[in-house]
Amino acid sequence: MALKYNKTVYQALMMITQFGVNMLVPIFLCSFVGMYLDRWLNTSVWMVALFFVGALAGFTNVFRFARRIYQTPAKTRRRSTQGVHGEKKDEKDKTDHEEKDRSNPI
Repeated sequence: MALKYNKTVYQALMMITQFGVNMLVPIFLCSFVGMYLDRWLNTSVWMVALFFVGALAGFTNVFRFARRIYQTPAKTRRRSTQGVHGEKKDEKDKTDHEEKDRSNPI
């Protein structure tokens, strides 16, 4: 029970971290490119303009990520621990090996 709780806590922390990364990376990249362009062109508008472009890109990333999470059914998210018909992989592997042993008389 405690292992399952820890797994869900870590998954939640991972998703929160992904939301932050998806939001902050475009903002920082666009801001730094804007700062570079402002220094190179001797202007003062590119940093502000590209900051807003980065913020828009960050919001778009977060929106797409959240939509993908909420549209994915819980069964497909747990597919890594279950087989095709819902049984656990260990049980499925056991039955597969038993069937192979029955078909091969050697």
